[in-house]
Amino acid sequence: VQLQASGGGLVQAGGSLRLSCAAAGSIFRLNSMNWYRQPPGKQRELVASMSSLGRMNYVDSVKGRFTVSRDNAGNTIYLQMSSLKPEDTAVYYCNVKQWYGPGTQVTVSS
Repeated sequence: VQLQASGGGLVQAGGSLRLSCAAAGSIFRLNSMNWYRQPPGKQRELVASMSSLGRMNYVDSVKGRFTVSRDNAGNTIYLQMSSLKPEDTAVYYCNVKQWYGPGTQVTVSS
C-alpha cells in the first residue's frame, strides 16, 4: 500500500495546518490509522489515532488542538492542527497497519 502525505510547511506559533494522507482503496475505513511524529533528535511518537469504528485518541500534548478525521470513502485521512507550538515541530507520518507514509515536515516558528 502506498501512502501519500501532504500539507506540511512552516507556520508561526498559534497558526494552523492540515495534513492529508491518501491511499488507494478504503483502507482507512477498514483499519485503525495513526499519525506519528518525530521531532529533531527525538524518537518517533504516536500523536493521534482513529479506530475503524471512528474512535479517536490523542497524546496529551495535542489534546484540544489536533483533530484526526477521514473522508467518507475511507481513502484519505487528515490531521487538523491548530494553536501550533514550536514543540510541535517534527516530521509527521501517517500509518496504517505496517505501512507508513513518506513523512511531511511541520515547522512552527516562535
